[in-house]
Amino acid sequence: MKRGKQNHLCVDCGRQFINPQPSNSRGYSDQIRSECLKMYVNGMDFRAIERVKGVHHTTVINWVKDVAKLLPNSYQAETRPKVGELDELQTFVGLKKTKCGYGLG
Repeated sequence: MKRGKQNHLCVDCGRQFINPQPSNSRGYSDQIRSECLKMYVNGMDFRAIERVKGVHHTTVINWVKDVAKLLPNSYQAETRPKVGELDELQTFVGLKKTKCGYGLG
């Protein structure tokens, strides 16, 4: 008993809680979640989503992180182009006549 209320123990995870709640009463609906994710993908920032939908911005950040874990790691950061390109201005690097500013040196 804690504060006059009975403690319950979850059989699956072993967590203690006071008032058992059905799992569907916690959290946001799948529709709200998908709308927030679509807003983020379309360029809206987290705090703007919070103002529009009323969902805390850290909740939206956690949803984005959860979805990012499901994406495949297809980004190839080490790929180099086969063709290189030089600019004409590269020949002028280091050819400055005055070493100081304003023509004083």
